[in-house]
Amino acid sequence: MTTSTGQTVLHVLHLHYTGTEAAAAPFVTAHVDYLRRYHDAGTFLVSGQTVPTSDGGVIVAGGVDREAVEAITRTDPFVIAGVGRYSITTITAGRTHPALAELLDQR
Repeated sequence: MTTSTGQTVLHVLHLHYTGTEAAAAPFVTAHVDYLRRYHDAGTFLVSGQTVPTSDGGVIVAGGVDREAVEAITRTDPFVIAGVGRYSITTITAGRTHPALAELLDQR
């Protein structure tokens, strides 16, 4: 997604565990399927666990507006099970590495 001035809009999704990693463990397989679905769709550009892993994870998403990304996070099995919650930061990409800019321009 781009703004009216042509800037790329990205969303940084920070997944926070609401309890322990052990409490989230039964939902990991479903969460990985969720990640795969949105990576395959091109919405999630990068995702991974934080270091330390007890902090949760981070996803960079693009190609959708804020309302859509909020709806997507509500479908995460971690959120549905009550073991995770998201904070979302939306940015306009002001400066981008040339290799990444080419990828983002294709969105």
